[in-house]
Amino acid sequence: MLLIPLYFLVHLFFSFNMHPVPKRKKIIFLSFFTLISFVFFSFRDDLFQISKNLDIFASIYKELNMSYVDDVNSSTIIKTSIDAMLQNLDPYTEYVPESDVEDYKMKYVSTQYGGIGAGVFYRNNKVYISDVFEGFPAQKANIKPGDELVSIDGVALQGKKSEQVSLLLKGPRETAVKIMISREGKIIEKNIFRAEINQPNVSYFGMLENNVGYIKLDKFLENSAQEVKNALIEIKKNNPKGLILDLRYNGGGILQEAVKIVNFFIAKDVEIVVQKGRNTEKNIHYKTYTQALDAQIPLIILVNNRSASASEIVAGSLQDLDRAVIIGQQSFGKGLVQQTFNLPYNSLVKITVAKYYTPSGRCIQALDYAHRSKEGAVNKFSDSLKTEFKTKNGRSVYDGSGIYPDIYIPRYTYHQITQSLLSKYLLFDYASNYVQKKPQIVAAKNFYLNDAEYANFVTFINNKDYSYTTETETMLQSMVKQAEKEKIYTELKTELDALKTKVYSAKKDDLNQYKPEIKRILESEIVQRYYYDKGKYEHAFQYDTELKEALKLVTNKISYDAILKGDKQYKVIGKPGKMLVQED
Repeated sequence: MLLIPLYFLVHLFFSFNMHPVPKRKKIIFLSFFTLISFVFFSFRDDLFQISKNLDIFASIYKELNMSYVDDVNSSTIIKTSIDAMLQNLDPYTEYVPESDVEDYKMKYVSTQYGGIGAGVFYRNNKVYISDVFEGFPAQKANIKPGDELVSIDGVALQGKKSEQVSLLLKGPRETAVKIMISREGKIIEKNIFRAEINQPNVSYFGMLENNVGYIKLDKFLENSAQEVKNALIEIKKNNPKGLILDLRYNGGGILQEAVKIVNFFIAKDVEIVVQKGRNTEKNIHYKTYTQALDAQIPLIILVNNRSASASEIVAGSLQDLDRAVIIGQQSFGKGLVQQTFNLPYNSLVKITVAKYYTPSGRCIQALDYAHRSKEGAVNKFSDSLKTEFKTKNGRSVYDGSGIYPDIYIPRYTYHQITQSLLSKYLLFDYASNYVQKKPQIVAAKNFYLNDAEYANFVTFINNKDYSYTTETETMLQSMVKQAEKEKIYTELKTELDALKTKVYSAKKDDLNQYKPEIKRILESEIVQRYYYDKGKYEHAFQYDTELKEALKLVTNKISYDAILKGDKQYKVIGKPGKMLVQED
């Protein structure tokens, strides 16, 4: 059987070299088939089908290369083919060409890069500064959110794509970059030296009310466990009554970092997560390997629907081992493990190699990529296929759909007017205007906009477009269409017009009716300009419903212990994932 692929590769080699093809294309093509030959000799079960389909693929490429009316870009067409092949698997399996490797490493592995320490966004085909990082070159050069980036090293930015702007801003540390910005109609030149930008995994930690420690972990990249450890050691100096680990909006990262973090709260030699793949060599049992930093402190984990992957390993394992209470919303449900493999010419491929299972034996993967519909759609695992598992203390937990919180807090949804003001950058613009007029404000946690300042904001947006459609308007429009379809619109026109008038009248008062939530975001925008991320968190604590519930529970030993023990004097009300603890 090995003669088939061997013959196939030899045939392709000679047939390809018989035709006049540029040397660069030959290198790409032959490298591609060197990889294919490795695949042939590694997987022998289906060699005929593999060789047949690759023969067809190679023949198509050869004919395109020789006969297509325009020049064929080898790199582009091969990458398109690879992307199409991987797209049918799952969104986490991807090919990374050499040109994208550095961005890939920054996104999935390291938090370090050379740059100026600023974020950007696009608006009307122009580039603006969205935020600056405290202590880095952009902040030291007095670059501010709201500044328009006009050019970088003489390259005009209007119409440039995000990756082009990113490439211009980044570079080796201590290299110079000349930036032209526009602020209030004036062009300002900034000569800046790039620095190593190290964005922390732990964006905030400290002590909250009632002497409770708090750690906000944003991602599980390099050194995330060490950062959590350092934060925990500092918090423990205050003899805290409890600890809150905030994993909301944490999309995950490196699995091993998650295991290390769990080990801070679990004794040595306890199984945390099991990785199982089709290839048994990928089956790995991860256990705690050292003594816990604190195996007794009352612990709350905050999650939401954006908590995924490594976040779910931490939350799920601590829930299964009855070591922490989970508060928030149902998590994302990513129970897949990826591994990166090096390819020729400094490229990479990231492949889903396994699923992971928490200590109770459950896999929390929510989407079934292995069984797509005929149209290619991916569906969630049905409720009928979900299995009940037991925690260490015998509490019920479920697979197939993320981590169900022990205490469910409904997600807060902003009204359409607030969403419109955000999406049209009007809150952002007012914050920029506010900062220009006030050089300083009170401490972040004490900052509030008074009624006069909110009235100034209303005046500020008076002639600006923040149009939006309410749910009531959408329903009314559907009602009108349905009445027209059923040919009864004429009879209902008077009543429908009256409803439209009432809805319009009510909508005019939305700026006043939804003033509390608009002020909340506006205050956050302003505070961040003065006190950066630290100030943003400290200001937000006062509005955080999940955090308030966590603070209340973590210092109530009776309620806390009852949840973890599954005590009979407490009962669970509602569906799994919507659990409210109530005393009988």
